[in-house]
Amino acid sequence: MEISEIKSLLTIANVLHYYGLKADKTNRICCPFHEDKTPSMQVYYKTQTAYCFSSNCKTHGKSMDVIDFILHKENCTKHEAIKKAVEILGHTEPNRKDRYQKDLTREQFLTNMFQYFRNAINNSKPAKDYLQKRGLDYTKIEVGYNSGQFHHGSRRDEQLIKQAIACGLLIDKGITGRTGEKAYGVFGKWSICFALRNRENEVTGLYFRSTLNDDKHKHYYLKDRKGIYPGYPKKDTKKLILTEAIIDCASLLQIPQIRENYSLISCFGTNGLNEEILNAIKELKQLEEIIFCFDQDEAGKTAVEKYTNVLMEQFTNVKISSVELPNNDVNETLQLHDEKLFLELLKKRKDIFLSTEEIEPRQKNQEPRETQTPNTKNETLNPIDFLGQKDLLKSLNQLIEKSGIIGEENSRMLLFLIIISYLNKNPLHALVQGSSGSGKTHIISRIADLMPQEDVLRFTRITESSLYNWGEFDLYRKIIIIEDLDGLKEDALYALREFISNQVLRSSVTIKDKKGNNKSSHKIVKGQFSSLSATTKGETYEDNMSRSFLVAVDESKEQTQRIINYQNRRNAGEIDPNEQQKAIGFIQKLVRNLKYYEVINPYATKLNLPEKVHKIRRLNEMYQAVIKQVTFLNQHQRKLTKDNQLITEIEDIEQATEVLFESIVLKVDELDGSLRQFYERLKKYVKNEKQDFVLREIRQEFNISKTQMFRYVQTLVELDYIKQVGGFANKGIRYKISYWDNYQKLRTEIKDFLMLQIQGLKQEQIAPSKPKNKKLSTIVNESV
Repeated sequence: MEISEIKSLLTIANVLHYYGLKADKTNRICCPFHEDKTPSMQVYYKTQTAYCFSSNCKTHGKSMDVIDFILHKENCTKHEAIKKAVEILGHTEPNRKDRYQKDLTREQFLTNMFQYFRNAINNSKPAKDYLQKRGLDYTKIEVGYNSGQFHHGSRRDEQLIKQAIACGLLIDKGITGRTGEKAYGVFGKWSICFALRNRENEVTGLYFRSTLNDDKHKHYYLKDRKGIYPGYPKKDTKKLILTEAIIDCASLLQIPQIRENYSLISCFGTNGLNEEILNAIKELKQLEEIIFCFDQDEAGKTAVEKYTNVLMEQFTNVKISSVELPNNDVNETLQLHDEKLFLELLKKRKDIFLSTEEIEPRQKNQEPRETQTPNTKNETLNPIDFLGQKDLLKSLNQLIEKSGIIGEENSRMLLFLIIISYLNKNPLHALVQGSSGSGKTHIISRIADLMPQEDVLRFTRITESSLYNWGEFDLYRKIIIIEDLDGLKEDALYALREFISNQVLRSSVTIKDKKGNNKSSHKIVKGQFSSLSATTKGETYEDNMSRSFLVAVDESKEQTQRIINYQNRRNAGEIDPNEQQKAIGFIQKLVRNLKYYEVINPYATKLNLPEKVHKIRRLNEMYQAVIKQVTFLNQHQRKLTKDNQLITEIEDIEQATEVLFESIVLKVDELDGSLRQFYERLKKYVKNEKQDFVLREIRQEFNISKTQMFRYVQTLVELDYIKQVGGFANKGIRYKISYWDNYQKLRTEIKDFLMLQIQGLKQEQIAPSKPKNKKLSTIVNESV
């Protein structure tokens, strides 16, 4: 069809009507190409043109014919505008005042109606307000609004009403109004509207989302629903994102990097990955990966597990992964965070380690499995089954030992619980303290080896400004390992402390603008990370780092002998290095199968710490945090609240207490971990109050350096644990122990206090209705 023929057939009235625009009595309309409260566009029906008199309009000074009008309205090329004009002609009889024909197909009619709804947004404040609240930009996505007025003023057009009833947009109430005309109910009234399309990109269905807060249903689909949102994916699609809801999918369509690199399909809820969608996916011969972006609630996670099994049966060579969101769904995440965060989460998406042969979808209140000793020789060992066993911490600790971390059972488990907290909103941190050469760096490095390595960052040193120079989300859900905290300068320590406390660093930086001029800018680095740091003076840093646990390396002769025996067995070929690597790889799989949950501890108000504990407020918070981490680790055995929160059980409290016990004792003791170990060895060596000693003999007996010895003795003298009793500088100063504390008795008292408290919780659980003679807090306090 020639352009002249198009212009002769297609009137400006047809075009305005197609776009839902209506001129007033003076033939003026509010210009659709700029913000226009007073009609500034004049329509000339004799010349079939329109002209905007506002200087704010991009079309000002130009008289537009029908093709020009379409070009600006669609924001397209002239060639595309001509094709659109032909399309409009196909839906319009030039000799009729309306654009509806008796022979319109369902697809043609719905296409016309969706275009009408799209144009209605321009003059609808409720629609614009709702879209803004949901973070949706109607200039970037195809979205409409149904105010319920589309059939008003067209009551004489019986064909429009007939077709609207046929597809479900109008509902015949069977009653007649005062004017004698029939009354109709409008489907999806006061709702934003999205189009579902078929393979030919025709509109075959409409989805409505109510903008009313009191609407109980909220979601509406036309009857005989067909089609896919936003449409069938391109044939050459390699990466496909599946969302749970249409609004989530629309939110992602607004991000250029997503549109350019991925295809998207919205499922129709957790049960909405239907046959049409599956068949459309099957047609993608170049598909490499399917990525789930479902809600983070239990229904969403269950749906991902279910559909993963379905897809794995259909696609044997396609990778399946999932994006873990910090909020409930995609739309909420993008409302509360910058789109850069979602792109970072997408980049860090996790493979789903599921197959129909080895995974059973976890039920909400799944019974724990029988305890099994892990066997890394069995290549079919299932991570989900392992996480679901009753004595998980015990089995996991055995597996950690197989990975090469010898001894220090409680410390290594505590460090493991701390390091996996990077998956949660409030990560924890540990300072591993020990003398030089004690193995503190070794243990934090080996614990870090058990984590997915793409999440681990290892530093020997951190400069003053380096933390400020990371990208905004480079440290989101990361693990930081600092091998020598003592080597950091004060500015670097300050930045680290701020980062740990607030999870964000802000700095003022100088950048060059497009013209090369310097200008100030605000730089933000966000960090949800856990950290392990090695230090010789842990208590110095611990005072300034919130949520930091102090863990002392075991420097006893017994631990040294355990390590030597392991080294000897390894060198003798008695330890298979392949088995060690298998254990490490399996633990990494376990971590990848942990999903973020909030934790609720119903026993939290009944837990107390001994009054002798120093800094009891901080330790209490840490105690509760470790209990939550144990619950988090036991997630495949725990029940969930209706809000999808894991519920702590008494068993979690008992396990956390056992793991954290040494740290609690450290908080009671005024001596730090390595100093306490030295002092206990010293008391064993000296044996009684009368015996004195010189430093040389102690240094040789304990095999420690002169520098370390000097630090220990200086601190013990300052705290009045030992005193100088004679001797000479050239022959050696003699010392005696002046304070013989009963450390073992203190440990026993604390252990009894905590265990009796847990026993009280168990008794309450067994017989909650029986009257109690004493309050739990009274019982446990009397025991210390």
